Amino acid sequence: MHANKIAIFLCDLTGVMAAPWVEAGYEVILVDPQHPAGVHREGLITKVGHIIDHPETWRVLRAAIATGRIAFVAGFPPCTDVAVSGTPHFKRKAANDPHFQAKAALVAEQCRLIGQLSGAPWFFENPVSVFSSIFGKPQHTFHPFEFTSYRMEDNYTKKTCLWTGGGFVMPAPRPDARVADDIAAVRAITGKMPPKKKAQALTGLALDFYPDDRIHKCPPGAERANIRSATPEGFARAVFIANHRPAVIQELAA
Repeated sequence: MHANKIAIFLCDLTGVMAAPWVEAGYEVILVDPQHPAGVHREGLITKVGHIIDHPETWRVLRAAIATGRIAFVAGFPPCTDVAVSGTPHFKRKAANDPHFQAKAALVAEQCRLIGQLSGAPWFFENPVSVFSSIFGKPQHTFHPFEFTSYRMEDNYTKKTCLWTGGGFVMPAPRPDARVADDIAAVRAITGKMPPKKKAQALTGLALDFYPDDRIHKCPPGAERANIRSATPEGFARAVFIANHRPAVIQELAA
């Protein structure tokens, strides 16, 4: 490791959350079993192709934490076995493995503990899930459309919960003005925020910039879980802006 600050991203295949940190000169560690097996360094990025609870993963994380240079930690534990949207399948899954949700919670707990051990701001996220009955009420929630001023392509709904610590700063919502206007128009008429097609039918408005519900309509397939769990880039950018330390950036530029 060099003298740069380090950010750790757990259960992270895409690296979307890490991108702003890399751009700012931070070293980044990405842990996900879908990366090529082993530990591979690519510039500022170290990819660990294992689950968290693997000897090589722990070796990399221990070495990083021991430097005292961890600036941020984020975890994205799989939601397939805990999201409330999957409740109809819980009975079948429990019949096959009575501990299926305990195993999912263990991954989230590993993310939480690594965040706490780092001494840095941290979060782990999940959609609305049984984690609320395990870890308590989340500290924050958001929808991707709330950060469309950073990336308009994230104009969709998906309530996501964050459990946080270490001084994590939740960025304030910054929806694109056109998105905010369409939502306000619908709420003025209906008093709520229904799905886009229903909102159009109820209001008679075009609502070109109203958030869609693409995640809920994602078709079955091999990549469905990765598509549904992909980090919205606008949120990633907003979190970086709220949680990076300007003094660190000045130090890196010196």
